[in-house]
Amino acid sequence: MIHWDLPDVHQIEVVVAPESIDVLGHVNNTEYLRYMEKIAWQHTQVLGLGWDEYQRLNRCMVARRTEVDYLAPAFEGEKLLIGTWIVDNDQRISITRRYQIVRESDGVTLLRGRTKWVCVALDSGKPRRMPPEFLTGYRPTAQESV
Repeated sequence: MIHWDLPDVHQIEVVVAPESIDVLGHVNNTEYLRYMEKIAWQHTQVLGLGWDEYQRLNRCMVARRTEVDYLAPAFEGEKLLIGTWIVDNDQRISITRRYQIVRESDGVTLLRGRTKWVCVALDSGKPRRMPPEFLTGYRPTAQESV
């Protein structure tokens, strides 16, 4: 039984590949960031905001700040469940997305993280207000307890 930190998780499965292992014999820290980016983009597409929509709107979301707590190691061949939630949308230029990575075999949480994403114009890279499609598509999917 997997215990997710928040309800209504959006999740994907990843099997740790040999090339993800570092000299210490476990998953390299940068791989976790790749997993987080992978699920963020996949979730964005599920929300109806894929690359075509980004181009049409001349807007995209870019990572501004990421915080990661590495809690336990993962090893080659293990199946990991990566979960994400949008927990805040300031209705202007930014959203906050949370992540949790869990080892399927024993339910141990390996990582907790969060990223603040900022809306920018594709043609200039400068921060811009979110269009209505982003305000709707990037609605919070879970509420953090206070």
